[in-house]
Formats: sequence, C-alpha cells, structure tokens
Amino acid sequence: MRTEAYGSEKGGVAGFLENPVVGMAPWIIFSLLVGPGRFELAVGLALLSAVALVVTGRIVNRGSSWKILEIADVVFFAVLAVIGALASDGTLRWLETYAGELSNIALTLIAFGSIAVGVPFTIQYAKEQVDPALWDTPAFLRTNRIITAAWGLAFLVAALAGAYGDLVLHNPDNLWTGWVIQILAIVAAVRFTVWYPDVARARARGERPPHTAGFLAVLAGLLVPVGIIVLIFEDGLWWLGLVLILGGGYLAKVLTNTASASSPPSP
Repeated sequence: MRTEAYGSEKGGVAGFLENPVVGMAPWIIFSLLVGPGRFELAVGLALLSAVALVVTGRIVNRGSSWKILEIADVVFFAVLAVIGALASDGTLRWLETYAGELSNIALTLIAFGSIAVGVPFTIQYAKEQVDPALWDTPAFLRTNRIITAAWGLAFLVAALAGAYGDLVLHNPDNLWTGWVIQILAIVAAVRFTVWYPDVARARARGERPPHTAGFLAVLAGLLVPVGIIVLIFEDGLWWLGLVLILGGGYLAKVLTNTASASSPPSP
C-alpha cells in the first residue's frame, strides 16, 4: 500500500498545488488592485479572470468537477460588479475603500468554513491529481486542512492590515497596510502551499522532513525587495530600507545554509 501524503500522475505535487493558487488569483487580483478610483477596474479584472479560469478548466479537463472556490469566484465578483454598476456615488466610494477587506474576509470565511464542513477547498483540486487510494488517508486529509487554513490565515492578515489602513490611518493606499503586508501574507501562503506537502509526505514515509528554514529562507529573501521599495517611496525611512535589504539578504543566506545542511544526503 502506498503511504505518501501526496502522489500525482499529472505533473507531480507542485503541479497539483498550483491549482488552488490559480483558483485564488481573482481574489488576489481584486484585493491588491481595489482602492480609490479603481473599484471598476479591480472587480472587472477579477470577474474576467474568474470566468476565464472556469471556462479554461472545463475545456482543458472536461472531467473536472466544479470547485467551491470556482463557484465562489464567479458569484462574488459578479454580485460586486452588479452592485458597482447600480451603486450611488456614496456607495461606490464606500466600496472603493472597504471592498478589499470584504473580499479578504469572504475568502477567510470560505477557507475556514470549508474546513468546518469537512471539505477544505484544496482537497477538491487534490483529488484530481492524487491516487484515489490516498483520498481518505489521515495524512492526505490533514495536509489539505493545514494548507487551506494557511490560506485562510493569510487572507485574514490581509483583511486586518487593510482595515487598519482604512479605519485607523484613513489611508487605503498606505504602503505598508495596503501593499507590503498583504503581499507578504499571500506570498507566504503560496510558499507554504509548495513547501508543506513535502513535509507531510516525508512524515508519512517515516523520513526526516524538510527543515523549516527552507520555508523561511524565501520569506526572508522578500525583505530585500521590500527594502528597495522603502528606499524609493519612504524618504524618511531610508535607514529602514537599508536594514531590510542587508538584514534580509543575510538572513536568507543563513536560513538557506541551515536548510541545506539539514537535508538528508542523496542516495
């Protein structure tokens, strides 16, 4: 009997894991683009990408099942598009300010709600890539719960950051709350989605799992571009930009070396 947490005949674990990430693309596009004067653009691109993903999925893989996330994508952004088209100027301004938080909260509820009902949304993608013999194994189910929860947490962080920028700072386009924190949360979830199944698979096989430093090294490396952004857009915080660039580069190197040193020797 196979014991892997994941196995795939359609391009490997990474190929399977890209599917739920792609399914969340409309939400990511919307939450990052929406803001004063950009509601119509954000919701239009999000809806267009949601419909394109559904149509492409049905054409490329006609046996593919309908996904919770796909349906939520189209319904949510179609409703927002209709509301935006009929809204008064005051309502439109409210949407421009808070729709990003609404979308992040909606996806947070979808993620944790799907876990609560026993169908974490990543599992629907996984079942199309994984041997059916693994569908009911504890490792497979647990891994999907954890990955789905990671995405729910990422969008919760993004929602809280956006809300702080809107309600406390009164600045929806604040560099940190509107962009940096939200992007880092999403990238962290993407990285975790790629990294964690290797951990689950190694544990299921009784092998030593990849070191957490491998996951953290990529996140540390992101501090370098953040530092560059700070140097460009935050004149009064040039020193912080330098700290992030130098500290992020050094930390990424240390973590990468730690992960490499802890990797099991090749047979």
